[in-house]
Amino acid sequence: MFAAGRLWVPWQRALLWCVMVAAWEAVWGLLRYSVPEEMPKGSFVGDVAKDLALDLPTLQDRGVRVVSEGRTQYFALHGKTGHLVTAERIDREQLCESVQQCVLRCEVIVEGEMRVYGIEVEIRDINDNAPSFREKQTELRMSEMTAPGSQIPLAKAHDPDVGRNSLQRYELSGDEHFSLSVQAGPGGDQRPELVLAKALDREEAAFHELVLRASDGGEPSRTGTARIRVAVLDANDNAPAFSQAEYTVRVAEDVPVGSALLTVTATDADEGMNGDVKYSFQTVSVKASKIFHLDPKTGEITLLRSLDFEEGDSYEMEVQARDGGELFDTSKVTITVTDVNDNAPKISVRSALSEISEDAPPGTVVALLHVQDRDSGPNGQVRCSIAESLPFRLEKTFEDYYRVVTARELDREAVSEYNVTVRASDGGSPPLWSSAMLSLRVLDVNDNAPVFAEARYSARVAENNAAGALVLTVRAADADWGQNARVRYRLWEGRVRGAPLSSYVSVHAETGALYALRSFDYEEVREVGLWVRAEDGGAPSLSSNVSVRLVIVDENDNAPQVLYPPPASGAGWAGVELAPRSAEPGALVAKVVAVDADAGQNAWLSYELAKATEPALFRVGLHSGEVRTARVPLSRDAARQSLVVVVKDHGRPALSATATLTVVLAESVGELLSELGSAAAAAAAAGEPSVSLTRWLVLAVAAVSCLFLAFLLLLLALRLRRWRRSQLLAAGSGALRGVPASHFVGIDGVRAFLHSYSHEVSLTADSRKSQLRFSGGSCCDTLPARPPPDEPAPLLAEDADGARRADPDAPPVSSSHHACSATPPSPASLLFPTRALCPVCTMRFSYKEGKASLISSLCGGASFSGEVNVVSLFSVRVVV
Repeated sequence: MFAAGRLWVPWQRALLWCVMVAAWEAVWGLLRYSVPEEMPKGSFVGDVAKDLALDLPTLQDRGVRVVSEGRTQYFALHGKTGHLVTAERIDREQLCESVQQCVLRCEVIVEGEMRVYGIEVEIRDINDNAPSFREKQTELRMSEMTAPGSQIPLAKAHDPDVGRNSLQRYELSGDEHFSLSVQAGPGGDQRPELVLAKALDREEAAFHELVLRASDGGEPSRTGTARIRVAVLDANDNAPAFSQAEYTVRVAEDVPVGSALLTVTATDADEGMNGDVKYSFQTVSVKASKIFHLDPKTGEITLLRSLDFEEGDSYEMEVQARDGGELFDTSKVTITVTDVNDNAPKISVRSALSEISEDAPPGTVVALLHVQDRDSGPNGQVRCSIAESLPFRLEKTFEDYYRVVTARELDREAVSEYNVTVRASDGGSPPLWSSAMLSLRVLDVNDNAPVFAEARYSARVAENNAAGALVLTVRAADADWGQNARVRYRLWEGRVRGAPLSSYVSVHAETGALYALRSFDYEEVREVGLWVRAEDGGAPSLSSNVSVRLVIVDENDNAPQVLYPPPASGAGWAGVELAPRSAEPGALVAKVVAVDADAGQNAWLSYELAKATEPALFRVGLHSGEVRTARVPLSRDAARQSLVVVVKDHGRPALSATATLTVVLAESVGELLSELGSAAAAAAAAGEPSVSLTRWLVLAVAAVSCLFLAFLLLLLALRLRRWRRSQLLAAGSGALRGVPASHFVGIDGVRAFLHSYSHEVSLTADSRKSQLRFSGGSCCDTLPARPPPDEPAPLLAEDADGARRADPDAPPVSSSHHACSATPPSPASLLFPTRALCPVCTMRFSYKEGKASLISSLCGGASFSGEVNVVSLFSVRVVV
């Protein structure tokens, strides 16, 4: 059981790892495709639109594009089909030299959604390269004393293909003295060696021609050949020998060009020409041959150009030492390049917004960045950051991709534009860093209502202003921008003295200038209160209101008006006052009364005596207008004194009015009349016209005539109403003939029928305004249709003449009442009966010495009598 558990755990871990990898690729949208190399441009790679569920019609609208590292873009996205196609012919051996699996990476950027999807395309190898030797023909020299079985390393063939398409086998042909041995190198590569099968004899053959063939495993197979010529030399005892079978050195990638990396050493025990050793590269790649140089005499390996860890971290080569006798030895050299923090992080902006709305919610993607550091280890670990004061943050998405998103809400009115600097630094010592700047403009949203410069406005407007005059200007500012900040003004409609407010003032929609449309009159309007509304141009618009108070300032445009004395008539008798000759100084004679329609200082009045028959006899109160005696009247003073009083206000300029008083110095009214009569006679003797008096006499006669004519018409109307009333009563009496007696009741029955019916008749001078109040319901509602059979129903009927004979001295008064009407009858209907839609009640009263008596009453054919008491001067209570 324990063993089974131990076997189960690794399987579970493998399954869990596969599930996690699949989930990671699903979340981040990692797509994998495979395509052979050397495909023509435009070849199909994969259906990206289908695999990423992208809508084909919106590919261009959403800004879908493919990006990859490097200057050459090997893939493109077909806009109509959504297919990933090749943009260039791809040579696997050029892109991925000495790499077993060649994978190109690119990303699909959806700018509309600010999303990135990774794509890995494996470039499959095809057998497009045959194995090749660096030297097509090689000459080897061997001593005839070389023992059979000796192995001589041969130059390897190179096939840039991989897998089965790479070099698979070597074949040797041409001579039975030699055979081929293939050894496996440390990296699994094949190393051909020439093996001496038979002893050499220079006298037998001085040269041996061989052909070395290298073949790959492709279909069809490709081959490469090299010719080898072996020259047999005379005996030479010693061959060169390296001090080490393998040389290894580690150098930093930033080592200067020309630096010596290492020195290989081989020694030869021979002397002279046979002991002279020359060094050369036997096996070296094309790339390594451009970087390293081997000194043939010293064996020193120097640097031809700069190393780059990111291009190659290890180089292997074989060095051969050959003496003058053509004997040689080989050794392996391995140069390992160590990484140096010589690459700063590179920030590439894959997609970025240039504008963002200020109401964008937190988490809105602003930019998509790709950050890469070509170094490895800590030198390639990158940390990205944004200043904390900015309302943005970084989020890592897919591999080396970062998103710049909003961290909080933006406010254009506070900051209208941001320059976001993204800083990337690696973990090297010292660290290297780089930065990228994003410029972002915040678009305005109508989130601010207009604000007036003042909480309330007020202005003073002088009355009598010109129509169209500027009163004041209201100003409102909107913190928004563009159309959202365009403010327009308008008035809230109201009324001033019953007229629309818009007929008094108007406001300019653009400037907020308030104009008076009419001339104000302080005596009519003293203050105008209104509201001005400011609206912006947003959708929907925002608005605010402000109150405006216009105070009308009074101007001295009204002269004082004299109420007393009244203006003098044509005969000059208006304003006549009596002053006893025995009056003491300061005695009140008269008082001039004047008013001014203006207000304030413009309405302050002062009185001055402008002209007088005797200026020293009278004085006028400056502020009261009282005319008093200044001294005791003398006998020499004229009996009739004429005074002219000037009334002035305190306006600028001052306005004035005059009042004329006639003061007669007399002890009694008789003397006053005598004086006035003599004055009138004097005026007549002087030929003064009396047109005014004649006019008043004519008007008086006309008024009396009109009154007499109206009286005659009223009397005639009363006579006509009496005659019509008698006709109605006669018609009503005729209608009762033939009616059964059971339908009528006596006076007691009437009282029961009326339920002690009480009428209050309010009489005024105008009978049309009199009121009649009833304390009970309608009589027609309580009159029985048929009296009980056991009760007699005598008819108590009296005609109008019998009622009159009961009291001949009392003047008759008639009252008619519509019993079936819901509205109580007016006193006019009581005095002058009319025909109704239901039975009519007619009552006759006699009034004498403050007491009225009911002479007779007829209601639907039933007569009754009662008593009427005078309740008040214009109220009569009728009790039945």
